[in-house]
Amino acid sequence: MKTTCPPVKVLTAATALMLAASLVGCDATAHAFEAVGSAPCIPGRPTADPEATGDAASALVQLETIPVKGRAPKTGYTRDEFGPAWADVDHNGCDTRNDILARDLIDKTFKAGTNNCVVASGTLADEYTCTTITFVRGQDTSSKVQIDHVVPLSDAWQKGAQQLSGERREELANDPLNLMAADGPTNAAKGDSDAATWLPPNKAFRCEYVARQTSVKAKYSLWVTQAEHDSIAGILEGCK
Repeated sequence: MKTTCPPVKVLTAATALMLAASLVGCDATAHAFEAVGSAPCIPGRPTADPEATGDAASALVQLETIPVKGRAPKTGYTRDEFGPAWADVDHNGCDTRNDILARDLIDKTFKAGTNNCVVASGTLADEYTCTTITFVRGQDTSSKVQIDHVVPLSDAWQKGAQQLSGERREELANDPLNLMAADGPTNAAKGDSDAATWLPPNKAFRCEYVARQTSVKAKYSLWVTQAEHDSIAGILEGCK
């Protein structure tokens, strides 16, 4: 089940620093969220990752440290090049998919006998669409909420990840900085697009989205294309 909020107004960085008191329901669109200029659609979604926070000016500075090159061929790319899907890289006993569901969903329940590892149900305040999605684990329902790689693995492969070690690629594929629970159909529509060809429908989240992509690419020594650079820069310049 989804419920839709009204459009969210992008806030300036200065306004974002003046955090408002918590609001409820779709009125929370007025509540400042992150210094990059985003506002949350719905209260309750936790900050995704400390590395994802920061202001637009810092993200712009970081963007200029990332090389600008053409896209390399996709030759040789398979998901297996980034290790087993949803490996337990932090050795907490839970696979990465369930770690991210547990981080991003509210009102969670867990499958009995899994030591609070396997998320059975919950509610996602989806930042990509500004909708609330009810998640229920099951063959016909789990796909309503998917785990998105903010920088798609295929895109990473074509922009430097081929040169990374297998271990480093597995870290990239399971890094919480690069992962978000998201609306399934929207994630499918994104595919392996970069910021030059796809951005979240919820415009108020685009500042944080491209800032996170910038952080991931800098962290893993990946590059951007000129069109991608220009798209990210244009968005960040409008967030200040």
